[in-house]
Amino acid sequence: MSRTRRGVLTAVLTLCSLALVVTPDAAHAIPTVPSAVNDDALAAKVTEVLKDSRAAKATVGAVVADTASGTELFTTKATTALKPASNMKLLTSAAALDVLGPDARFSTEVFAPSAPTGSGTVSRLYLRGNGDPTLRESDLKSLAAQVKASGVRRVTGSVIGDGGFFDNDKYNNYWNPVDQNSAYAAQISGLTLSPTSALRVGTINVSYKPGSKAGKKAVLGVVPALASGYVKLVNKTTTKKAGSGAAISLRRSGNTITVSGRVALKRSKASAVITISKPAGYAAHVFTGMLRSLGVAVDGTATIGSTPKTRVRLASDTSVPLSTIVGLLMKPSNNGMTEHLIKTMGRTGNKAGTWAAGSARVLKWLKTTQSVPSTVRIVDGSGLAHTNRLTGRVIVRVLQYARTRGWFGTFRDALPVAGNPDPAIGGTLTDRMVGTAAQNNLRAKTGTLSGVTALSGYVTDKTGRTYTFSMLGSYKSNSPRVVFDKVGATLAAWAG
Repeated sequence: MSRTRRGVLTAVLTLCSLALVVTPDAAHAIPTVPSAVNDDALAAKVTEVLKDSRAAKATVGAVVADTASGTELFTTKATTALKPASNMKLLTSAAALDVLGPDARFSTEVFAPSAPTGSGTVSRLYLRGNGDPTLRESDLKSLAAQVKASGVRRVTGSVIGDGGFFDNDKYNNYWNPVDQNSAYAAQISGLTLSPTSALRVGTINVSYKPGSKAGKKAVLGVVPALASGYVKLVNKTTTKKAGSGAAISLRRSGNTITVSGRVALKRSKASAVITISKPAGYAAHVFTGMLRSLGVAVDGTATIGSTPKTRVRLASDTSVPLSTIVGLLMKPSNNGMTEHLIKTMGRTGNKAGTWAAGSARVLKWLKTTQSVPSTVRIVDGSGLAHTNRLTGRVIVRVLQYARTRGWFGTFRDALPVAGNPDPAIGGTLTDRMVGTAAQNNLRAKTGTLSGVTALSGYVTDKTGRTYTFSMLGSYKSNSPRVVFDKVGATLAAWAG
């Protein structure tokens, strides 16, 4: 494991420890046994909150259960299959922890057709990805240093990026093609790269700052810098007078990125993120540049291909464990990382992972946790597809099942914490339920798509009793999100 990855792991474990201090542990809390009258009163209160027109005019499927017993205390349309959006990540993450194991790691390797000659020459290098969703430029630097240490001084051919750990279907057929430039809908490959610690797989950052004077084009760059040449920037920007602000847009065709808009004089350097095409080629290109920077000559241009069976391994890199990866993807709701997990679960032997096989594997796993209605449908890991369907009851039962597993602490700590201002803890709930009893208490996964909002997780009330809940909402005009937050705050403030 590289020094960078050890640092990430240490930081995440520290944050998890802090999070445990501010929130009661649902698995060990001793609840007050309620009376039926109090349960009826709680159900009536939740019903009242959901009468808000923003929820009443939407289709809402909701379940609130007593965590200790599993008894459902409130339900509405509990068996109605609705779009889960990013609540799908609850299933994918739990399934991965069960199927792959919390200690599972992902590797990236470098091979040559044969050992270096006496003069340090090899004909080609193969950069083979094995589904790592956390690969960074620093890891490629470590691999390049290992290659040099193995005795390689010159590559007479090319570095070949091999993303064949997954199939060639890099963009899910159920995703909207309009989203393909957006960081949340990147191409998925067995070999990919993230430009920053945000771990947006298969993306590149385009930096911009004002030109020397008004009327000049803005100064553009890319992160990682070694990606220059793999992408082509078309500069259609203009520098404007100081104080006029910035309005930059990116549009990609293949790997040609057109940057349009304006940047004001004296404005600080900033950046925008966009996806790239053919992630394996992207990683191979950056790796080629890294080799050259370390003094290893590479004669050819990076390309894409398959690693031969006859080969010699020269270098390897290993990711942090899955237990850490789940936290890194759940807090910010990282789609790309989650898709890596479902495609990995779709692998059979040496057969490349696919969305179809991964979705089938998750559904098979789900059926071991409960009785699953035929209306449930899974087509991706992140919930980006509008075709996915889950019910509130299914999600609650998954959350209840998770509590019985040895990895529950990892799973629970990975959930965003309501109202916590630290994004590494609060995640997508950082600015929600602030100032309520749910703040630093409720832990839940959010979900957002056009016309869809969701919130599912755990919350503890004033008596120490914990609830497991799920709320899925489909709407046409006003989102019921704030109403879902009110339900969460209501549960947290309940005193029996």
